[in-house]
Amino acid sequence: MNAASTWVPICSVDDIPRLGARRVARPAGGAVAVFRTADDRVFALLDRCPHKGGPLSQGIVTADGVACPLHNQVIGLADGCARAPDSGCTPSFAVQLQGRQVLLNAQELRELALDSTAEASHG
Repeated sequence: MNAASTWVPICSVDDIPRLGARRVARPAGGAVAVFRTADDRVFALLDRCPHKGGPLSQGIVTADGVACPLHNQVIGLADGCARAPDSGCTPSFAVQLQGRQVLLNAQELRELALDSTAEASHG
C-alpha cells in the first residue's frame, strides 16, 4: 500500500452551498456528491441513493444526512447508510480539507464503486 495517498483538489468549501452539494464527475463510475453542512463539515458520497438510484446531490441536506429527492430516504453523510427503518448504503469517499480547499482521494475516485451506475435502470 502506498504510504502517501494522492489527493485531488476539487473546489473550495465556499463553492459548495451551505446545506447543499456539488457534483463531481468521474471518468468511470457514477458521479460523486460533495456535501457541506451548516457548520462547514464536508462529506462525499456516490451520487446515488441505494434505494432507487436517486441523485443525492439534489436532496435536502441536514446536519448529518441527506434526504433522497425521490422518496425522502435519509442517508447518513458520514457513512452513506440509510437511517432506520430504511436500509442500504451508498459508498462514501474520503475527504480532506487543506485550509478552505476540498480534496478527494485520487485512488478512490478511480477505483471505488465503478460498478454503480449514475442512474437506476428501472425505478
